[in-house]
Amino acid sequence: MDIAILIYDRFTALDAVGPYEVLSRLPDSTTTFVGETVGPKRTDTGVLALTADASIADVPTPDIVLVPGGPGQSALMGDGPVHEWLRKAHESTTWTTSVCTGSLILAAAGLLQGKRATSHWTALEELGGLGAEATAERVVFDGKIVTAAGVSAGIDMALTLVARIAGDELAQAIQLGIEYDPQPPFQAGSPQKAPTEIVDAVLAYSRFEAASR
Repeated sequence: MDIAILIYDRFTALDAVGPYEVLSRLPDSTTTFVGETVGPKRTDTGVLALTADASIADVPTPDIVLVPGGPGQSALMGDGPVHEWLRKAHESTTWTTSVCTGSLILAAAGLLQGKRATSHWTALEELGGLGAEATAERVVFDGKIVTAAGVSAGIDMALTLVARIAGDELAQAIQLGIEYDPQPPFQAGSPQKAPTEIVDAVLAYSRFEAASR
């Protein structure tokens, strides 16, 4: 099973690395970080970088495609090589997946038209405007398209996908192996739970970031 994880400048590290830690443990699988070009892609912090070991042209027919999100997503909304690759790859994928605002890239490529999908909570309105049936669920399956909400939801998505592919026992073994047992210090992981002033602060930052792109 060939797994291709798309990376690009200013992607969010955990969007890609969280699912990688899970999916790369599927038996008889090969995981490749791919980019429009080969080479390092710096994450949204500007400090960490991951390397695209292959170009998208080198991996035309992966079994699983994963598209992470991040501020750099905005540069991939216009039609171009990445969209062409996604459309072509999607014709033969077993699963086409995204994390966070990666679903906006899938939607802009035309893959989510009329499909139920999710994204980071601040991007759901934009996702709906791109033709998807946006929902605030954490992990959404619609046919062979699987989308995850913001950042950490990629781990949940990947574990759920492993269960679909190889069974609950393997998914649970991987969960235990990576000791994924969330016990957050605050109940602030969703806009429904977080204090109003925290929600407002995150929204203000999100709007500032969007305006400065």
